[in-house]
Amino acid sequence: MKFSEMVYERPDLANVKKEMQELVQGLEKAECGAEAKKIFMKMEQLNKYIETQSTIAQIRHSINTLDPFYDQETAFWDEAEPQLEAYSKAWDKALLESRFRTELEEEFGSLLFQNLEISQRTFSPEIIPALQKENQLVTEYEKLLASAQIPFEGGTYTLSQMTPFKNDPDDARRLSAWKAEGSWYAEHGKELDDLFDQLVQVRDEMGRKLGGSGFTALGYDRMERNCYGKENVETFRQAVVRHVVPVAEEIFRQQAERLGKTWPMNFADNALMFRSGNPKPKGSAEEILAAGKMFYEALSPQTGEFFRMMLDNELMDVLSVPGKEGGGYCTSLPDYGVPFIFANFNGTQGDVEVVTHEAGHAFAAWLNRDRVPYRCIWPGMEACEVHSMSMEFFSWPWAEEFFGEDADKFRYSHLAGALTFIPYGTMVDHFQHIIYEKPHLTPAERHEVWKTLMKTYMPWMKLDGEIPFYGEGKAWQRQQHIYSDPFYYIDYCLAQTVSLQFWAMLQKDPEDAWNHYMAYAKQGGSRTFTELLAHAGLQSPLEERTLQAVCRQAKQWLDSRRREG
Repeated sequence: MKFSEMVYERPDLANVKKEMQELVQGLEKAECGAEAKKIFMKMEQLNKYIETQSTIAQIRHSINTLDPFYDQETAFWDEAEPQLEAYSKAWDKALLESRFRTELEEEFGSLLFQNLEISQRTFSPEIIPALQKENQLVTEYEKLLASAQIPFEGGTYTLSQMTPFKNDPDDARRLSAWKAEGSWYAEHGKELDDLFDQLVQVRDEMGRKLGGSGFTALGYDRMERNCYGKENVETFRQAVVRHVVPVAEEIFRQQAERLGKTWPMNFADNALMFRSGNPKPKGSAEEILAAGKMFYEALSPQTGEFFRMMLDNELMDVLSVPGKEGGGYCTSLPDYGVPFIFANFNGTQGDVEVVTHEAGHAFAAWLNRDRVPYRCIWPGMEACEVHSMSMEFFSWPWAEEFFGEDADKFRYSHLAGALTFIPYGTMVDHFQHIIYEKPHLTPAERHEVWKTLMKTYMPWMKLDGEIPFYGEGKAWQRQQHIYSDPFYYIDYCLAQTVSLQFWAMLQKDPEDAWNHYMAYAKQGGSRTFTELLAHAGLQSPLEERTLQAVCRQAKQWLDSRRREG
């Protein structure tokens, strides 16, 4: 079914609550394992219906934040979801305490119950108002960014539409674009500070009400960290500083030489990898999707069938238009057994990476669409990002179809970007740990924390105030995850480390690399992150030797192909 044909209906909240309550009572009174399993499947269908309706509203609001109907529906869900969570947690508790838990675990897997135990720590009815407030603040932040109208060279552009200008080979034009965008953020600085301060306070309050010393432990539980903790992440961050930052610094030093610039460079100059211009996809959005279809049909029968299904059912919205929410994501519609990709094409290399990255998520979800329980279609978020970041590297043999004569530039910049991203993403995580450990920092103090961390993780970036907002150590406010998904961002760094293992495999034996990928993806969310890796013959990124090895191999490849163009 095409996305446009999917019917949205606001659920009757009272009826949904009543049905959930009755199912909880039914499970508690079940007289045998077969009856308990039957009730489980009824709740499964109800949850899929609720999530499908919520997601349709979310997608349509993302596509047009100016639509008054879906604006109202988003407000409804911001209020409703915390209320429904109380009933969901009652169901989870009944499952955990069921006399037939052993039989349910044998049928549906023990990981479900392990994750439910973690989830129980994330909620009490006492925090419902705080959860509602958090949802409202995140929506307000996303609407603020979507509302951006930036004047530049006689036109007016959204944040996404500014990206091509920010990558322009002309130094003066590129700098002007960064200044124009930075000025918009600076003008809305107080709003951004106020929104984030409120989010920090409400999250800290929730963490304390749930028995913690603040938000951090709650944040980890909300991310369902089930096989590593804060100490493991700290060790990973230290390894990034030791092994990745020096390599990334050398990449940017070489870039400064190519551009004829003095190192360290400002944001505008760091954005231009080649003096002749960054790689650009050839053709229109339709042609990029057509090249994507060619790639997926050649990669495997399963990926070909998947991508044709996405195109036929219009399950991708990729054009950047006024009023559209920024960024990109992949989500799923459980009742229909299909994923959905949201993006903002803007004529840059990122357009192709959407077709590979977000479709990597979508393919893995589609591959596991019939998995029961449906909660186990998706693994943890760090595991999900492996699907997407690794799929980007599988597209390399088809780079000519996407980029034409810029194909080699793409391969170089893609690998270099993968390495230089890890320090940035790790810094985002480190920043959040400090912020939630010290929730009463002032906005100015938060900006100073970011500036200090940049000296450690991104020494190639010049902070001299030349570019408003960016040059003042405030660029963290444009990173939507910091506002909407706390402690998510380290997942990208862990996944990028795994994806570099796939890159290394691809250099030796593409067929073997694909076999490992399928072995990983087919597991869905049936195992923890580290178990998924082990069962697919991959090394954990939490082991320092893994990061050290992929970093060394990638550096050797880049050094052998130093770009001069």
